[in-house]
Amino acid sequence: MRRTLNLTARPSLWGLALARYLRSWWYMVHLGAVAIVMALSPSTYHRANRLAASRYIYASTWQVLPWFTLASALVGLVIIRIVLVTAKSYGLSHYALEMVVRVLVLELIPLSAAMFVALRAGMAFDASALGLARAGLSPQAAGDEALRRVRRDLVPQLIANAVAVLSLAMVTSTVVLVLAYLNVYGLSPWGVADYTRTVGRVFEPVVTAGFVLKTVLFGLAVALIPTAAILELQRYPRRVVSTVQPGALRLLFVLLVIEAASLALKYI
Repeated sequence: MRRTLNLTARPSLWGLALARYLRSWWYMVHLGAVAIVMALSPSTYHRANRLAASRYIYASTWQVLPWFTLASALVGLVIIRIVLVTAKSYGLSHYALEMVVRVLVLELIPLSAAMFVALRAGMAFDASALGLARAGLSPQAAGDEALRRVRRDLVPQLIANAVAVLSLAMVTSTVVLVLAYLNVYGLSPWGVADYTRTVGRVFEPVVTAGFVLKTVLFGLAVALIPTAAILELQRYPRRVVSTVQPGALRLLFVLLVIEAASLALKYI
């Protein structure tokens, strides 16, 4: 609050605040580029990193996959029924399945998977978890220890979060597609031809590539933005003024921008 009041009272600080803001975004982009290059480098995958990546993948994906799939299937089933009943009441039943696939599978499920992974990573920021409040260490030593630990875990966490978002989105989308078929055609096998034609019309090559790219970008954003914000706090510790996880609002903003850009490219 004090910082906001100072900026309002002293317009001369606006330029400095803008420079810091742009530098923060540039630091995030630079860190993301470095992390992606490291993730694609074969020399990164030594035994310790492979074990760390496997642990992160297990914790972020396999442990929560059944529960997330079940919860998403229940919510998806409710949405499917609402869409089908509404479309039928307006005489638009032949558009209901396509609407379910476009809205639920292409848009809502990837975004909900990304938000779930981000929330599970912990929106409440505990500085001691990064070594910032380690007993017996000076603030500088604690900051160096935190920086070393984050750098050591950056690439495995990047891989694990990207895999988590992709896995949750793909598995849940498959389950929802099956539920959509059962709600529209029941257990009859005679609707397979019409169903595959409708779904294939939605998942044309460009849309499919965009769906995969959007999901990958969601995973990268979830992995990189909070980590970049934490690393930046090590350089500017005086900015630690909140117990909210660093980068949480920026992550939400980036996810919404990716989703808005995806919608614009597909429907405008």
